[in-house]
Amino acid sequence: MKKVKYYYNPSTLRFERIERSFRTWALRAFGFLCATLFSAGLIVFAAFSFLDSPKDRFLKQEIARLRLEYDLMERELDTLSYVLEKLQERDNNIYRVIFEAEPVSAGMRMSGIGGSERFKRLNNYENGQIIKRNMLQIELLKRQLVTQSKSYDEIARLIEEKEDMLQHIPAIQPIANDDLTRIASGFGMRIHPIYKTQKMHEGLDFSATTGTPVHATGNGVVTKVEFEQGYGNMVEIAHGFGYRTRYAHLKSFQCRVGQRVKRGGVIGLVGNTGTSTAPHLHYEVLKEGVKVDPINFFYNDLTDEEYATVIELANKANQSFD
Repeated sequence: MKKVKYYYNPSTLRFERIERSFRTWALRAFGFLCATLFSAGLIVFAAFSFLDSPKDRFLKQEIARLRLEYDLMERELDTLSYVLEKLQERDNNIYRVIFEAEPVSAGMRMSGIGGSERFKRLNNYENGQIIKRNMLQIELLKRQLVTQSKSYDEIARLIEEKEDMLQHIPAIQPIANDDLTRIASGFGMRIHPIYKTQKMHEGLDFSATTGTPVHATGNGVVTKVEFEQGYGNMVEIAHGFGYRTRYAHLKSFQCRVGQRVKRGGVIGLVGNTGTSTAPHLHYEVLKEGVKVDPINFFYNDLTDEEYATVIELANKANQSFD
């Protein structure tokens, strides 16, 4: 039953029934509707501001998963960069040193790498910096791998050439020296046998009896077979790759100019010609026209222990034979 409401009318001194007009009812209904709509709006605003819809929750989970994937990718790229860096170090410091090739410069390895502006389109994405960083690293790795691949192609070519070079460069002792006692004087400042003063000795002296066979120390072509002042009877061999060898004070020749010789082939006999005080072989190695210590080239027929003994003998400060 609807409640009836009264109010006290001071004019009539009576309680009178409250009568509401349609306008009053309409205003109240409109106010209630507005309040309801306002409250609903607040609830909806709060819900959208502080609560996620199922779709929003799914999208946020997807974004978190993608961010994790990019982080894992970044770690993998860091690992690949580290491995590639080690390959580059081995390439420059081992392979190219062995094959006497110029190292690949850092500038050449980084050539063609553009700036971050190439990926500025990614700046509009929420996680654009992560994506851009990974894209730059991938681009860098691609460029470096191309350079490294070309470097390995060059190394492969050098290996083929090296096989030929190893046959040509001086690599054995020019006379039989199994007991390692035939090295009489080494490379360096030595006492001249005639002038008795310190003088640069630019080769090795091997003591041997007259007629001992003298062997070519590497494949090559004979360029000189002649008598020269000081050297006496001398043979010179061009080995290619910048190497030449000289064999002096020979008794006789066993080769001719223009002849191709193999390592170990006999090219002459030990003698005592020229400026020589006793039968011996004076042996020189030239690299690009510069005389170098021949002791550094006896690696093909000596063990580590024998090589150490030869170096010790060659370094003794004694009198040369020429």
